[in-house]
Amino acid sequence: MNRPAPRRRTAPLTAAALAAVLLLAAGCGDRPTTHHKPGTGHEQGTGSGGTLLAARDDSGHRLRDLPAADAPTVRAEARPDTEGGWNVHLTVERFRFTPESTGGGALAGRGHARLLVDGRETARAYGSWFHVPPGARTLTVRLYADDHTAWSVAGAPVETTVPLASASTAPSTPASASPSPSSAPARTPDPTPTGRTLDIRVTGSTVTPAPSRVELKKGERITLRVTSDRPDTVHVHGYDREATLTPGTPAALTLTADRTGLFEVETHESGLVLTQLVVR
Repeated sequence: MNRPAPRRRTAPLTAAALAAVLLLAAGCGDRPTTHHKPGTGHEQGTGSGGTLLAARDDSGHRLRDLPAADAPTVRAEARPDTEGGWNVHLTVERFRFTPESTGGGALAGRGHARLLVDGRETARAYGSWFHVPPGARTLTVRLYADDHTAWSVAGAPVETTVPLASASTAPSTPASASPSPSSAPARTPDPTPTGRTLDIRVTGSTVTPAPSRVELKKGERITLRVTSDRPDTVHVHGYDREATLTPGTPAALTLTADRTGLFEVETHESGLVLTQLVVR
């Protein structure tokens, strides 16, 4: 006598599998992500960072406000390039470039920069160095979140502006004559009642003492006293300070280190690095 084959119990298994899928989907939906969903705009990406304002910047992007203590900052230094244009270096704080997540949600401390040349947006920057072609007069660098909203503080975009025309044509700062030329360059800056003095001598392509880093505290004054055997110009990058060098005559350039970072001191004609100022 043939026995009927046992029925397969598929319905409970299918229901269990379906329940697991639904549970997994629900769990995934609760997790924050830095990428927006298909069909939604960049500014609708999930993730949290600041307060999205109704106001927009002059490029049409909405502002995303942060408290000043949490907001990123940006500084730019432009150096003339020997083949034309300017090489620009960005210094950012409380911020990092995240090209891998561009188009995602706005997370504080992440994003990219947009470059406005003479008030017109021309490119984006995903790192600290970039080149600006010749012909530009001003450069504005503005920080944006991954969702393309502009980081702001109290409704003002986080940005910095650099005058490019003056980067290569800045007038020389008249150098004051030293009351008593130094007979030998000092190895390290010497403390004085009005700050520190660093004596540097340039002979041909030799710089004495050998170029090194000079540590300064923010707000400290320093005088660079440079003697060269040929006509030239000494330039402090980042501070846009210059002094004309007359052969055999010490030229003094005094400045207050009111900006933090690493700043090179070099000659224009010979292209020699004389020292580096590290302001903390």
